[in-house]
Amino acid sequence: MSRSAILNVMVQAALKAGRSLARDFGEVENLQVSRKGPSDFVSAADLNAEKIVRAELQKARPGYGFLMEESGETLGDDPQHRWIVDPLDGTTNFLHGIPIFNISIALERDGVIVAGVIYNPAMDELYTAERGRGAFLNDRRLRVAGRKSLPDCVIGTGIPFLGVGDHGRSLKEIRHVMGEVAGLRRCGAAALDLAWTAAGRFDGFWEHGLKPWDMAAGILMVREAGGFVTDPQGRDKMFESGSIVAGNEAVQDQLRKLLAKARD
Repeated sequence: MSRSAILNVMVQAALKAGRSLARDFGEVENLQVSRKGPSDFVSAADLNAEKIVRAELQKARPGYGFLMEESGETLGDDPQHRWIVDPLDGTTNFLHGIPIFNISIALERDGVIVAGVIYNPAMDELYTAERGRGAFLNDRRLRVAGRKSLPDCVIGTGIPFLGVGDHGRSLKEIRHVMGEVAGLRRCGAAALDLAWTAAGRFDGFWEHGLKPWDMAAGILMVREAGGFVTDPQGRDKMFESGSIVAGNEAVQDQLRKLLAKARD
């Protein structure tokens, strides 16, 4: 596959930060860790990866703004463009030695996501997408799964944890979905959950309480792989609501209807 210049910049930033994370992952027990909130850890690896990504992107496009998990929003001289970055999605997995974590980088132009990169250095899986040009895993074209019947489907989700999220809503939704599908999975890294949906590993995915940096690259990934992504009400307001439902057209529609039943 051929990549645009801007996607190459994003890939190089993700790979460089990924090498840093891979080194730290190999010595996870030695990391200096501080608490940011209940079960929400910030590690030295996380902060270092953010510095690397920011430096690489800023060097290539100095006028672009940033929205980053750890350092928040930085306005750029170019109001049309903004990087949306999660330098370590799946921090808790990372700190427990679970190899399901990633770097997520998206480029927003005039409010529209036009390029995305999701990289899992532990598995050396690089997901890329550009608007109108498809989604890829290590240069292999991605398509969402073709299954349309929920009893055949494996669905990914997120589950609230200590001090975070609506536990009651989550239990109601899981109860409504789990009896209709082949399996539910909770992997703990939303960007990868969306990448796996784009790759057909998951037939669908839903989660609440997400931030733009959790979703931005993954939304583009699923759409460029032929899938559908909305909030639970079918709107293109995932950033505003923090909630997302993804899958092929049939599965996404059925999943939204099940979640609506759980709200009744």
